[in-house]
Amino acid sequence: MMGMLGALWGIGGIVLLLLAAIVRLTPIAFEALSNPMHWGHWLSLLLVVAFMAQAEGYRGFQKAFSPRAAARARFLQQNPQVLHVALAPFFCMGYFHATRKRQISSICLTCGIVLLILGVRLLPQPWRGIIDAGVVVGLAWGLVSLLIFAVKALGPGPFPYSPETPENR
Repeated sequence: MMGMLGALWGIGGIVLLLLAAIVRLTPIAFEALSNPMHWGHWLSLLLVVAFMAQAEGYRGFQKAFSPRAAARARFLQQNPQVLHVALAPFFCMGYFHATRKRQISSICLTCGIVLLILGVRLLPQPWRGIIDAGVVVGLAWGLVSLLIFAVKALGPGPFPYSPETPENR
């Protein structure tokens, strides 16, 4: 029972994090549309949304983060420990009880994202909204892919992705 609660808390915590970002950024993206935009803005919007869907949504989430987070939730379901369950969202994101490479990658990626957020906040509209529209598309893709992988991972049957824990090098 503790393992399933930990797995659900891990996936649920990440879902809440993604939803909070989507809810916070969507109005900023729509605000860009209320500004006068010329053809260069529209072209930029199209290119940024397409790029973020492919880079963040497909490659970042669907091909890397979502299956790994779901695999780590499955590992937690099958190997519950009190600290891992209590900090399940951080466990599923690979911040601890992970291979050294996974921990370093997770921390560096988080630091990079924070720096990008701080930089994008300085941009004027409509440029900030254009970038945030792409981010919203990528995050929404990531949210859907995470939920699909989580259902597969926490259900019966095999799940062919590594949780990248020290036991599964």
